[in-house]
Amino acid sequence: MGASVLPPPAFRALLFSFSVFCLLPGHAFAVTRHYKFDIKLQNVTRLCHTKSMVTVNGKFPGPRIVAREGDNLLIKVVNHVQNHISIHWHGIRQLQSGWADGPAYITQCPIQTGQSYVYNYTIVGQRGTLWWHAHISWLRSTVYGPIIILPKRGIQYPFAKPYKEVPIIFGEWFNVDPEAVISQALQTGGGPNVSDAYTINGLPGPLYNCSANDTFKLKVKPDKTYMLRIINAALNDELFFSIANHSVITVDVDAVYVKPFETETLLIAPGQTTNVLLKTKPYFPNATFFMTARPYATGQGTFDNSTVAAILEYETPKTIHSSQISLKNLPLFRPALPPLNDTAFAANFTRKLRSLASAQFPAKVPQKVDTRFFFTVGLGTDPCPKNQTCQGPNGTKFAASVNNVSFSMPTTALLQAHFFGKSNGVYSPDFPITPSSPFNYTGNPPNNTMVSNGTRLVVLPFNTSVELIMQDTSILGAESHPLHLHGYNFFVVGQGFGNFDPNKDPAKFNLVDPVERNTVGVPSGGWAAIRFLADNPGVWFMHCHLEVHTSWGLKMAWVVLDGKLPSQKLIPPPADLPKC
Repeated sequence: MGASVLPPPAFRALLFSFSVFCLLPGHAFAVTRHYKFDIKLQNVTRLCHTKSMVTVNGKFPGPRIVAREGDNLLIKVVNHVQNHISIHWHGIRQLQSGWADGPAYITQCPIQTGQSYVYNYTIVGQRGTLWWHAHISWLRSTVYGPIIILPKRGIQYPFAKPYKEVPIIFGEWFNVDPEAVISQALQTGGGPNVSDAYTINGLPGPLYNCSANDTFKLKVKPDKTYMLRIINAALNDELFFSIANHSVITVDVDAVYVKPFETETLLIAPGQTTNVLLKTKPYFPNATFFMTARPYATGQGTFDNSTVAAILEYETPKTIHSSQISLKNLPLFRPALPPLNDTAFAANFTRKLRSLASAQFPAKVPQKVDTRFFFTVGLGTDPCPKNQTCQGPNGTKFAASVNNVSFSMPTTALLQAHFFGKSNGVYSPDFPITPSSPFNYTGNPPNNTMVSNGTRLVVLPFNTSVELIMQDTSILGAESHPLHLHGYNFFVVGQGFGNFDPNKDPAKFNLVDPVERNTVGVPSGGWAAIRFLADNPGVWFMHCHLEVHTSWGLKMAWVVLDGKLPSQKLIPPPADLPKC
């Protein structure tokens, strides 16, 4: 199977219809792009297992969205399956358009069987790679796809234009229904069964049994530069990625340009995106090359300890007749990936990420802080219900929490409750800004591992400057946590290991060119410090992007109040907003 590359502009019209409001020559113009997502069942076969699974338009992965910075998107989602569905446009700022953000029971009720909803939003100040995925239960295991945001017309990349651009999206394949996997885990209180394979662009590759033909092949020409738009859509694993005998230059993460740096191996957490430039060899190399990914695993639980592979293949030069060479007989090189638990590599890679911080693309880091928060993130336990046997630690049920609050999902969408002033009985605005019982977070765990449960939110006045420290805990073993904040980008101003020291660590914060992103890996046994300006009114979800941790309650939400100006207020909900 050949590489899927972005089509030239003339062919993009086949992918979507668009309305152009183009006026005088030289003036800016707006484009509205229309897509239709039919949520439908599709039989898909991988690893010699065929199953009927939820897809968009029958595709796995789903269709790509291609737009330019400043474009308006109208995406009609029609639900033809028995599952309720909602779609999140991961990383899109959703300025004043929180109704289109997508997390079920946070900004909307899910779309019920036979119903539809039009997601309407504008891409403001973003360019690069993001992605979309289902945001209810574990449906994102099969319902996901890329969002490719090109610069405005006439605006160049801050690097040489690549010859071609190729989406590379990592996922996971389960031979069984992932909904049944998480349902069983929540019922028994134990850890969920792991996936049967990782995938690259939906294909597991030749290192798995019965999968040699399901291999993604990237066909390239010598002496060209390709931009790989890499997305980690896997449910539960951070991944190392490398291409044998090749290095890449990292130029963008989470749709924000970074200072370019060369590396042979990438680390990418679920929810994150990374654009890299791959410069091919100046000559036909008489070889093919594996592109492989495998997990970076820090927790105590089981994980899919396997490797997904795709193949980098060079086109045969015209000077060599095809009969003179057989690609099958060429040597196949395999990259060396870091050890599974190589936290030192993870920390070193993360430290290299810096915002471009140029005149054209400045890093607007909040220099003053209005409100500081300290959140512990990690695992804990819930008691086992009476007359039931549970498979969690010491007969309990696994749980996860932020500041020891395990989030209880409401049955009314939080944004609706907030907008219409009917929060009473839906949520309480009293989320703890620091742990109620401080302890040695990365030392010996406390005797009591039980969490509290509730739907408690933080309320922020408009334009509040926030500093948030996220501290991993070792209550049930230290573990890396990729935390994703909806509706915002944030600056990662500091990271470290052990317990955060409020007296010493802030002096080391980078307030000049810290990386700006929407998903950050809180280090295993360590902490991450972020800053952001609460300039987007609405209700915004924040959660671990390891789906099992989200299912166990490692999530919370922020309410950002309206500002005084019309441009600072959340607009009313659309007429077709789904009802619970």
